[in-house]
Amino acid sequence: MNNTQTSNSPFLHYLPHIVAVIAFLIISLIYCSPVLNNKELVGSDVESWMGMSQEAKVFNDSHDEGTLWTNSMFGGMPTYQILNKSKKDFFYYTIGLTLYKLPRVVFTIFLYLLGFYIFLLCFRVNPWLSMALSAAFAFCSYNLIILAVGHDTKALSIAYMPAVIGSVIFAFRRNRWVGAVLTVIFLGLQIRSNHLQITYYTLFILICYGISELVFSVREKTLPQMFKTLGILIVAALVAIGMNATSLMTTHEYSKYTMRGPSNGLTAAVDSTSIEDGLDRDYITSWSYGIKETMTLLIPNFMGGPSSQKLSVDSHTAARLRQLSGDAYTAQLMKETPMPTYWGNQAFTAGPVYAGAIVCFLALLGLLIVPGRNRWWLFGAFLLGILLAWGRNFMPLTDFFISYVPLYNMFRTVSMTLVISCFALAALAALALKEWFFNEQLTQQKKQRALLISGGITAFVCLLFGLVPSLAGDFKASIDTSLTQYGYPDFFVSTLQADRADLLSSDALRSFFFIALTAGLLFLSLRFKRLAQSPLSFIIIGILILADLVPVARRYLNDDNFTAKRYGSRFEPSYADEQVLKDPSYYRVLDLTVNVFNSAHPAYFHKCIGGYHAAKLRRYQELINVHLSREIANIGASFHVLNHTPAEQQQQVLSTTFAQNHVLNMLNMKYVIYSREADPLVNPFANGPAWFVQQAVVVDSPDEEMLALGHMDNKHSLVVDQRCAGLVPSALCNRKGQPATLPAADTSATINLTSYEPNCLKYHTESKTQQLAVFSEIFYDKGWNAYVDGVKADYFRANYLLRAMVIEPGSHDIEFRFEPSSWTIGNYIRSVCSVLLTLAIIVLVILHVRKRQGKTSVK
Repeated sequence: MNNTQTSNSPFLHYLPHIVAVIAFLIISLIYCSPVLNNKELVGSDVESWMGMSQEAKVFNDSHDEGTLWTNSMFGGMPTYQILNKSKKDFFYYTIGLTLYKLPRVVFTIFLYLLGFYIFLLCFRVNPWLSMALSAAFAFCSYNLIILAVGHDTKALSIAYMPAVIGSVIFAFRRNRWVGAVLTVIFLGLQIRSNHLQITYYTLFILICYGISELVFSVREKTLPQMFKTLGILIVAALVAIGMNATSLMTTHEYSKYTMRGPSNGLTAAVDSTSIEDGLDRDYITSWSYGIKETMTLLIPNFMGGPSSQKLSVDSHTAARLRQLSGDAYTAQLMKETPMPTYWGNQAFTAGPVYAGAIVCFLALLGLLIVPGRNRWWLFGAFLLGILLAWGRNFMPLTDFFISYVPLYNMFRTVSMTLVISCFALAALAALALKEWFFNEQLTQQKKQRALLISGGITAFVCLLFGLVPSLAGDFKASIDTSLTQYGYPDFFVSTLQADRADLLSSDALRSFFFIALTAGLLFLSLRFKRLAQSPLSFIIIGILILADLVPVARRYLNDDNFTAKRYGSRFEPSYADEQVLKDPSYYRVLDLTVNVFNSAHPAYFHKCIGGYHAAKLRRYQELINVHLSREIANIGASFHVLNHTPAEQQQQVLSTTFAQNHVLNMLNMKYVIYSREADPLVNPFANGPAWFVQQAVVVDSPDEEMLALGHMDNKHSLVVDQRCAGLVPSALCNRKGQPATLPAADTSATINLTSYEPNCLKYHTESKTQQLAVFSEIFYDKGWNAYVDGVKADYFRANYLLRAMVIEPGSHDIEFRFEPSSWTIGNYIRSVCSVLLTLAIIVLVILHVRKRQGKTSVK
């Protein structure tokens, strides 16, 4: 068997690719077999998405033009990162009408396999061997863990990553024009998946590759060709970006106003997130991989696995429980109760990043036999991913990247950089086998030496920890000291630590077993030439990799994760929800039955004070820090007071509390749900959708504006930063040190909300004098336009994050419409780039056909 296809038969040429696609689809369906029984995978993040997107989905289903704004969370925010009803594009018609029809989890695993297969083909790896090696990337435990918890966009971005990298390599080493078109397609698809952090990490890998190519181009004096290809690829990248211009432009515009954007100048927030540009360092590094924990790439349970998992009936803990409570109780407890087995330094984890014992062994083999042009950039990428994943455990590098590397401080969860390392390991492993089986210049002596070193080191490490697990540490976790407070028996800590040691030991011996088998197969291929390039060798290697990776992956994504498909809503309203929904007016809800600012569940039914999203508006987060958390705590404290208050005085206690919650009142919080089965509390002091105030208090700084909200009567006054005060008539301003002579209030003036849609709110006003109106809506001028009697009008930011405007005397209809220009311009750019890609594909196909016809005519 040769490393490349030489047959002139088109069918034989494409046969391995056809087989690969079919095999990958079968493997994906077998792994996700419950979908064949009408079950579905719905992770926690998917359920959160269902909650936060419900208002927009309902609106979009009944309107041709979808909404780009939702009021379901945090007082209102764009739907750019939640749900877009965008027009069908090139990718929908070429990909969406086929593969997107598969269940999402099946489709993603299929793409994991196919993406890495394409990457290997770009390196001219034998198609049959590439097919066997695709599992080395696809079934890395992290790739399945994120599917289990519902990180679908991240998973899709990871799936496209190998194909993007392969396309760039194809352009440099084989055909720059074909490679450029492939780059547009796969980079465009990756960006479309809408997880820019993974796209950013893909760029890190390409930079490592680019540095390597630059060095070798200088040595080989081929810089002109390299820069020509680079220029074409830059154009290709711009086209791929342009095909996603709508989402990228709106997201970029919005990001400047979020927690990832520049500071507002506020220093009064209770944490440091408001005084740094980008995310806070502690927030960025909150999920940092431990230095010792890196060993999970080779031994999955090195640090105990996930935060909690069920132990077997043969565990130390079970043995001790059996002595105290008998076999039946112990068996039932072990079956139903997860134990805190994780002893790393992350706050919690859904599972370890396991790249595979075979993959690690073969990657080390690759460092010894893969040519330097392919070896060093992959090793550099692997090392970079590891060091960045350590985060707070390796702060010199982390600080450097946060401070000086563009955009790095926009992303959190640094442990995610391990996707770089896992890709590099799988790539090195695959290229090692390409060299092993097909490089005739690689001597048997060099192969034996490389096999002895790589197999000896990895096998020895695994065997050492398998026999002496205590070398890893003392197996103590930070949670151990508090276990007895949670009701665990006194002996539990010691038995649990013994079980952690056993988990490490058994997985270390497991890894040793797979390394030994694979090394043995490679050794046999040296002794028996028929095995060297035999399909049997490739099949065995593929089976071994699957046998190594799949059982570990299924610890975290298995049949238990799938539930019966529900054709109705997965969300059922509680009694309290039903009572609130009886009110047809416009208001916001505070649901205390959930973590207010870490749950999107209430957003399915209500317009909420809280919610869950990684891209909150910075001003809203600052409002949470300074006022909302305190006011919500005051409501909670009032419940404690009520327990010691006579029934006839309880309403007075609540009224006093609600009256003092100035910020919640200005956000129009009308209902508080404190129990799912009880009537909600009604807040009589909610300001309503809009109201007139008598004066504008002008302040000099964001701190003064924010702090004023805590004590001012915002029902009758508004506070405005001097930078926004230009639109306020001086007669209505009260500036520091300047006593104001305010006009008499028009007590008959009215302002009412007459129509509500998430992207369009209409009001009607009646007044005899000029008025200052405040709206309980989030100020975001990158899309919200105001119209008075159909004519576009000015409005300004007041009360730190609300909208306000001056209303002239008389009867007026006011309308706020969300119509961001970035959306319109982005759609135009996307259409143009889609046409460019289509034309490029047509030209390449024509040239390919003519080339084949030319070869046929010559023969």
